[in-house]
Amino acid sequence: MDGILNIDKPAGITSFKVVSLVRHLTGERRVGHAGTLDPLACGVLPVFFGRATRVIEFLMDAKKRYKAVLKLGIATDTYDIEGSIVRKCDASAITRADLESALEFFRGDIEQEPPMYSALKHKGQCLYKLARAGIEVERRKRRVHIYSLEMVDYNPPFLTVEMECSKGTYVRTLANDLGERLSCGACVTELARLKYGPFDIAEAITLHALEEAFAAGSWRDFVYQIDFVMKEWESVTVGEDLGRLIRNGMPVVFEYLPDTACDRCCAYDDNGSLLAILHFDIETGKWKPQKVFS
Repeated sequence: MDGILNIDKPAGITSFKVVSLVRHLTGERRVGHAGTLDPLACGVLPVFFGRATRVIEFLMDAKKRYKAVLKLGIATDTYDIEGSIVRKCDASAITRADLESALEFFRGDIEQEPPMYSALKHKGQCLYKLARAGIEVERRKRRVHIYSLEMVDYNPPFLTVEMECSKGTYVRTLANDLGERLSCGACVTELARLKYGPFDIAEAITLHALEEAFAAGSWRDFVYQIDFVMKEWESVTVGEDLGRLIRNGMPVVFEYLPDTACDRCCAYDDNGSLLAILHFDIETGKWKPQKVFS
């Protein structure tokens, strides 16, 4: 069976642990996830199995929404509460007006330096492994986009925010940078991913509920089809002749072309089954099969 599970990952375990559990429950070897969540974090973790693993890459550019609780007055080496404290400061004088002014700085395009405690690699080695060995290396800043960043609650020294951001955004880094801007330090104490592309926390299933569904034989009710990730894309239905060409990897031209402002589309056969993902070649004006599923 192929498909996607929208898992509500609990805090305290790794994303890989979730993948291992799904692999064990489904018996499927091909299992992967999109968008790693730190052990501290909870929330939406899409897990793909079977042929669905081939579309993980198409979710990677999607927006993400988070809710985070920050503690002002403390900075740590990991930028979250689980790290070693590197700075303490009295943040009692920080007002809501101070926070609103500081948050404004982080909306829109910003540059972030990835944290040392991250899975990014430097010369083949994970940064977090270097950090644990006491080695700090220079990290190139990356441009990310914060679509929205709002204060939900402020109960000193705890600040709760919700944000929608682009791929590559580190909430921990934003918390640390906010603390620097406020001159008091800040770190993440709680983090929940509320939405990732089309996957929403309101429809996510907990691991406990998933295990119960497997025991009851009803787990397939929670499986999303492969094309759920591409549900906002243009699509086209092809007949037998074009379908044969696509299955053989041949580029095709449609009498009705999907909007080429988007360079990919989904092709379905006459039965409504996903046939392939096609990529538009602007030079030839043809749609080339990128991934074929049937």
